[in-house]
Amino acid sequence: MQACIALGWLRTIFVPLVAACVAILSFFVCPSSHWWQSIDWQTLNLLFCLMFVVAGLRACNLFRVLAQILLVGKQSFRALAHTLVQLSFWVSMIVTNDVALIVLVPFAIYVLDRQALRHRLPSVIVLQTVAANLGSMATPIGNPQNLFLYTAYDIAPGAFFCVMLPMVLVGWVLLTIMTQVLQNEPTYVRFIHIQSLANPYKVLLYGLLFTLCVLTVFRLFSNTWLFFIVTGCALLFCRNALRAVDYGLLFTFVCFFIFSNNLGQISSCSNILERFLQKNTQATAVLTSQVISNVPAAILLTPFTLNWRGLLLGVNIGGFGTLIASLASLISFRLYATEKNARPWRYLLLFTLINVIFSIVLTGFSLFGDLG
Repeated sequence: MQACIALGWLRTIFVPLVAACVAILSFFVCPSSHWWQSIDWQTLNLLFCLMFVVAGLRACNLFRVLAQILLVGKQSFRALAHTLVQLSFWVSMIVTNDVALIVLVPFAIYVLDRQALRHRLPSVIVLQTVAANLGSMATPIGNPQNLFLYTAYDIAPGAFFCVMLPMVLVGWVLLTIMTQVLQNEPTYVRFIHIQSLANPYKVLLYGLLFTLCVLTVFRLFSNTWLFFIVTGCALLFCRNALRAVDYGLLFTFVCFFIFSNNLGQISSCSNILERFLQKNTQATAVLTSQVISNVPAAILLTPFTLNWRGLLLGVNIGGFGTLIASLASLISFRLYATEKNARPWRYLLLFTLINVIFSIVLTGFSLFGDLG
């Protein structure tokens, strides 16, 4: 049990530490005097601004208020599970899969515990995790790897959605079927303590800042001006939200930018990566994601291929598989594993089974699309 719980700390401690180590080691193998030029500051700025806005909205209880409105009165476990899973799916499109799980998994634990349905937690949380990873595929801001690739390859919005939306639709159908086959039992959801917005005026401010972030993503607003506006508002009105930004993820990005640049200077390594990516970009991205997770995989492989479509599909489909394939999956596992009477090995077995199914279905559909 303790070993499983310890895995939950990978995202906050282990991954940034490994990223720092590989970046430092890469200097010994291939020193570079222009390493700072490899850092994609535009992506880092967008990611920082989005994380700040979402952290602020979360602090204002916006997501909990919406969840309560949608859940109250549910009269069967299947209806309750369906709503919790669909919430994870749709919310992850705009606030990233990480944040969706941070907010909604504890809420699911709270609701099911008070309905004497704690034994159903593994199935619900696993489906929530899959839903968040799936929904986040649909938009450039749904997860960090999408935002990075969207910016790095200067992908047109229409091209991005044409590639990802059919895949997401197929996954959503499969997700809905899995939710509907859950064993049903009667229940009725009511809340003793009703959540309310902590600060409606700040919700409005964060909403305006989020709108600017979206406009910047779609290249309708200046990235530089976005940084100054968001930073100014943060320092003047919302300093607390700055503490909730995932600086570890930003640091990981910087380290892998440096590592990828230095690795590219080594002809033997770059030739091997280029050979694998040329042979099958998507498969290489899927397999790499299983080992180092999909965000670092996207950063590592980007300099060695122009096939953004295969790489985009690969790192997103690659999020379905091992527990570390998507760092967001570690969040829900940690939240469940620390609960009383948790059964982490049962959770891991169910998680792996469902993720393998999704990986096979989505890979098969992507190949079918290529043949078409």
